[in-house]
Amino acid sequence: MKQKIAHSALMAGALAMLAACGGGGSGGTASGGGATPTPTPTPSTTTCSLRSRQDWAAATLNEWYLFPETLPTTPNPAPYSSVADYIDALTSTARSQGRDRYFTYLTSIAEENAYYGSGSSAGLGLRFATDPTGTRLFVIEAFENGPSLASGIDRGAEIMAIGSSVGTLRTVSSLFAAGGGQAVIDALGPDTPNTTVTLRIADANGTRNVAVTKKTFDLPPVSSRYGARIIDDGGRRVGYLNLRTFILTADQPLREAFATFRAQGVTNIIVDVRYNGGGLVSTAKLLGDLLGANRATTDIFTRLTYRTEKSGENETDYFASQPQAVAPTRIAFIGGGGTASASELVINAFLPYLGSDVALIGANTYGKPVGQIAIDRPACDDRLRVVAFATQNAAGNADYYHGLASSMSATCQAFDDISYPLGDPREASTRQALDFLAGRSCTRIGAAVSALKGAPVASVKGPNQLLTPNRPNPAQREVPGLF
Repeated sequence: MKQKIAHSALMAGALAMLAACGGGGSGGTASGGGATPTPTPTPSTTTCSLRSRQDWAAATLNEWYLFPETLPTTPNPAPYSSVADYIDALTSTARSQGRDRYFTYLTSIAEENAYYGSGSSAGLGLRFATDPTGTRLFVIEAFENGPSLASGIDRGAEIMAIGSSVGTLRTVSSLFAAGGGQAVIDALGPDTPNTTVTLRIADANGTRNVAVTKKTFDLPPVSSRYGARIIDDGGRRVGYLNLRTFILTADQPLREAFATFRAQGVTNIIVDVRYNGGGLVSTAKLLGDLLGANRATTDIFTRLTYRTEKSGENETDYFASQPQAVAPTRIAFIGGGGTASASELVINAFLPYLGSDVALIGANTYGKPVGQIAIDRPACDDRLRVVAFATQNAAGNADYYHGLASSMSATCQAFDDISYPLGDPREASTRQALDFLAGRSCTRIGAAVSALKGAPVASVKGPNQLLTPNRPNPAQREVPGLF
């Protein structure tokens, strides 16, 4: 799986229909803030057998799945040893068509609530990516509350070797050769608190071994170091915002950032979502509103469209007034292969209104014009995320399964230069965004740009493939590359 799209919860009344088969859900509308936290469930051994959970998953898909015609008519759960494998089998046809790239999955209610409430997860607090050849590993971001930044590891460091101690270090190149990215992930160990990993790193300070003990930490969606700032570009003030993920705790820092932009009279905005895998539709809507001071309340932000039998759930969201909102003359969205779902929803929303005055900078986005609902079975701590609706903008654009680059009038190719901090005017993508806002020419993102890997190898001077496990946890789905 790669990264995921904007989530939503169903109306409580609609979910009541699932109670008889053990299903449940959360309040709120389809565009409202995702799952309402529920008490940590205690799984029941009597009602949570493998077959019971598989049958529940199949019944839920049959009722809500956006592509019902692709589901098998006589599904047989017997060959599958897990619910996750069975779900993958049920959705295999839509996946082969490129419409559900592991977007439908089973997760933990408790773990997902912890993430969407505060960005809570356990690990090193680093985001990893490989080089274009897939043989080297780099740190592309270090999170302020994580243990690694406190140990001196930051963006730009290369991981040379990994082990549980100095004596067990294995080179990253040998790990990739032995088992690809999964071997590297396995060497990093479980994401459980108090697990210690020794990393041999090389950065501007030289090569050294660093032992890092994993811990539980809250991920700030807007960095205190570079998340929001005003860049002076030759006397022209540009607002720069780096949003890591769309979670509830992003709302206040987003308001604060745009209040500063508004007070400074900023009308040129860079929104950096190059690694943002998505999250809550409600937070995406807030970001759109904060960028929409010159939008009317009759202007459509996005439409959510369910399958025919569920058309009563369809919803149209309009721009709403926010006291901190700015009226941008130009917006540069920095994106790439890690830009998905709620990030793409926001970009797509502005295409009908700004035309060539909104640009995608960097590389093509992932391509996820669909969203999930959350169906809960609390007795088993099961939350089934089901692709249930398509997203489209005011002009009806809902077909960007191969990324947004081909939908946009303006795009500018740029690489992710990890030798500079995010938001630094010298960093290549940030520099290209500034050039677009100033009206300078650029090279358009071409068809050769992969929706899965970002920029083509020839144009990359840094890593371009986010490291992602086969079965990511809730935080890793929305913060691709997180460990």
